[in-house]
Amino acid sequence: MSPRNSEHVYDVIVVGGGAAGVGVSVTLSHAGVENFVVLERHTVASSFASWPAETRFITPSYTTNSIGMLDINSIAMGTSPAYSLEVEHPTGQDYAKYLRAVAHFFDVPVEEHTDVLQVAQADDGFCVETAGETLRAKHVIWAAGEFQYPRLGGFTGSELCRHTATVASYEELDGDDIIIVGGYESGIDAAYHLAYCDKRVRLFDINCPWESESSDPSIALSPFTLERMHERQFATQVELFPNTAIESVTCSGTTYEVTAQDGQRYQTSTPPLLAAGFEGSHKLVADLFEQREDGSLLLSEDDESTIVPGIFLCGPAVRHNNHVFCFIFKYRQRFAVVAKAIATSLGLPAEELEEYRKWGMYLDDLSCCGQECAC
Repeated sequence: MSPRNSEHVYDVIVVGGGAAGVGVSVTLSHAGVENFVVLERHTVASSFASWPAETRFITPSYTTNSIGMLDINSIAMGTSPAYSLEVEHPTGQDYAKYLRAVAHFFDVPVEEHTDVLQVAQADDGFCVETAGETLRAKHVIWAAGEFQYPRLGGFTGSELCRHTATVASYEELDGDDIIIVGGYESGIDAAYHLAYCDKRVRLFDINCPWESESSDPSIALSPFTLERMHERQFATQVELFPNTAIESVTCSGTTYEVTAQDGQRYQTSTPPLLAAGFEGSHKLVADLFEQREDGSLLLSEDDESTIVPGIFLCGPAVRHNNHVFCFIFKYRQRFAVVAKAIATSLGLPAEELEEYRKWGMYLDDLSCCGQECAC
């Protein structure tokens, strides 16, 4: 990054160049905000590009004409991964192409290979320290996502396991007998692809998410996943162990032993796969927010910190009451809320955001189905 005028103060610094960062940046532009920059640690959509090669979106992409929402996985009005990519369930690599195309088309000001080390409150806003310099801004939007922060703990010996986020391709995994710890979306996805590689799979979960009665995809498995579980290859190759908590993993020579809390022991010659989800990047700015009882960040109605005005959260870590915004079609509803709050603070009319209001929905509208979701 080249040095810049140390006196320059951005109206907004967006941290993260993924779906949330690019999406909210496009919305900022439509709100009339021009003096902003997006800081991305690697490259635009790098987290999606690093998904296992076989993994696909569980939410389907398809074009519609409903109030500008062309696609359930779109992050900007007038765009559609389904139309652009000609696929219904994009891979991570597919979706990365879509995000890069959106960033290019809307001329999003992204500075790639810029690692943000710290965000600190200052008298006139915020100081954002990067590996190369310290930038200043009136507002900060934290949209750094979660895929780069896999959850690695949970039981003794979990460090001996390999997190699914580090797998480039399931086809390339060694061994014919795989143990997976974690039975939500990423665990079932791994089991499915390994089954089609003719590997024996044993999958353990502390609960039984494939039998959940909830309709919220943040809690229960998606129809896309359940449908794949009914395929003969999955049923033949995968053995499910519901309501089985893992106590420890040990390794002796080339043998890994997985011990459940009920005392049962299971052995394999391959490091177990850990499908335990993600910690999320929001922990890196937790000191600027109050905490909820569930450990997530407490937000105002505008997704702003309740103790440090001017810093906003955007992406899968957003929570309001019992609503979990972990999918793109959920958290994109909040782009206009954040952009309007910032535009109003800057004295901008943000007239174009009326279409975004129709495209998404505000928090007051989220009780439409009685479920703990933003449906």
